[in-house]
Amino acid sequence: MKRQVRGGGPVVSGAFSAKTVKTAEEPADGATGRQDGSQLRRRLRRADLRAVPEVRRALRELLSRWGRPGRSEIAELLTSELVTNALVHTDSDAVLTATVGPRGLRVEVRDFLGRKPSLRSANADESTHGRGLVLVQSLADEWGVRPHDVGKSVWFELNGGAA
Repeated sequence: MKRQVRGGGPVVSGAFSAKTVKTAEEPADGATGRQDGSQLRRRLRRADLRAVPEVRRALRELLSRWGRPGRSEIAELLTSELVTNALVHTDSDAVLTATVGPRGLRVEVRDFLGRKPSLRSANADESTHGRGLVLVQSLADEWGVRPHDVGKSVWFELNGGAA
């Protein structure tokens, strides 16, 4: 069982095991095209899937200085999943924030739809659909969903250790 904290109280979720899921603090709102030495921030336009490879490229550039073999590829994969989910399953823009800090990498994708994402088993008939959050759960050190007044953020963290 995975323990997840939303808002103030614990919520026990499905039959998935692995890492802890928790709520994290609210990031400051700021410029949406910003990228400095430790942070990437992008506004993603509604249903614009061209953003996925662009975000992967920008994240790869940000992580080139991170120096964690194997972790950058995982970060790109998980970020692609969160971005794709936000663009495919909502009818709104989204905001990506990726931050490299002393403890590792944190990636957060905020959309403006209140519906919570759900982990589901991939159906063989759906080919590539339904696996995104299962990948995030399996590969991230921590991940979670944080509700906002309008919408939510889905986030993951990868620690600074080697893969």
